[in-house]
Amino acid sequence: MGRYAPDSPGPRRGREAARALPLGLDRPLGLNSKSVRVPALAYPSDSDRPLSAVTLCRRLWPSDGPAVRAYFLRLDPETRASRFMAAMGDRAAVAYADRAMRARGTMFGVFVDGSLRALGELRPFGAERGCAEAALAVERGFRRAGLGSTLLRRLVEAARNRGASELRLRCLPHNAAMRRLAAQCGAELRFDDGESAATVPLARATPLSLWREGLNALLDFSLAAAALPPAPALPPALRRAA
Repeated sequence: MGRYAPDSPGPRRGREAARALPLGLDRPLGLNSKSVRVPALAYPSDSDRPLSAVTLCRRLWPSDGPAVRAYFLRLDPETRASRFMAAMGDRAAVAYADRAMRARGTMFGVFVDGSLRALGELRPFGAERGCAEAALAVERGFRRAGLGSTLLRRLVEAARNRGASELRLRCLPHNAAMRRLAAQCGAELRFDDGESAATVPLARATPLSLWREGLNALLDFSLAAAALPPAPALPPALRRAA
């Protein structure tokens, strides 16, 4: 089984590969804004649901902490259990969100109309060199729109550029969506101790992949800065002093 690189079609070819990996790399991933149809479940009624929504995948920064906490709090119990492999209450979810923002690794998010709706994490895998672990979840109501594929491709490229030779993912056996995503990247799937484990072999980083991620990081940072709320205006007395 060949090693997967985000700029290759992966194990599939032709039109099938285009369907499996819908996100093209002919432009920087950080500018991956596009109009997509949002599933009906994302909005309470047809009158509230727009015809399309703008999605943006970018790296998450410390300033995104409030959005990350709100995202984990919005996850329904089933999605949380699938993401964490166990039930998790609100207090534990908030505590995890705070730890995740400080932990080693990289986080990416997909924003739909400015709200974080999908989140992926890339972490070192224990003490093993050349191995990384990824985890991701898409909020209920925003699935089947390519958000998971978008996240996984960013995670794969980030792991590849950090010297990892393989990327590991785990999920519950009934999480068919995650197993499909891993299979699209050519992962080797197996069942281990009541859970599904996937290993994605990665190609070596190239000057092009490193350049692309560096450009994406600059774009992602600029987009995160642009999303910050405006600074409060100075009182008149301070403005005159300045």
